Amino acid sequence: MASPFKDEFAQAKSVVLRLLKIRNRSEKEIRDHLARKRFSKETIARTLQDFKAVSWVNDRQFARDWIGWRLKKPLGLRRIAFELKAKGIDQDLIQEELKRSTQDYEEEKSIQEVAQRYLLKAKEKSDRLKIKRRLFEYLARRGFTIESIQKTVDSL
Repeated sequence: MASPFKDEFAQAKSVVLRLLKIRNRSEKEIRDHLARKRFSKETIARTLQDFKAVSWVNDRQFARDWIGWRLKKPLGLRRIAFELKAKGIDQDLIQEELKRSTQDYEEEKSIQEVAQRYLLKAKEKSDRLKIKRRLFEYLARRGFTIESIQKTVDSL
């Protein structure tokens, strides 16, 4: 007869596999998800240990993937850092991976791209001041720096 702990462990592994099938996850995301599913702390720890041992759960790789994906969106570095922190990634690791991933990153080029798309969709073409204010707010919500936003909005 199988022990209930082994069954719980197998169930937890199955849950994690389903999560990882969708996208890469941080350790905190998996821990929180398993806790919401009411798995025991021991099962959660053992499950994470097993997945980390085979590098299926790796916060450094998760941060790299997340940064690459979000830069393509494009989003600003402040927003990306905020998202990673919310996903439980260590602040030092965030800074390290942002620095590594953004060596060729040109924020102003990304802002220009986003601004052009935004302006094409702007409904009130006549009220230039209103459009600039809304564009500024939109870019700020996307996590770009105020200085870069100001430079782009001023150039319009």
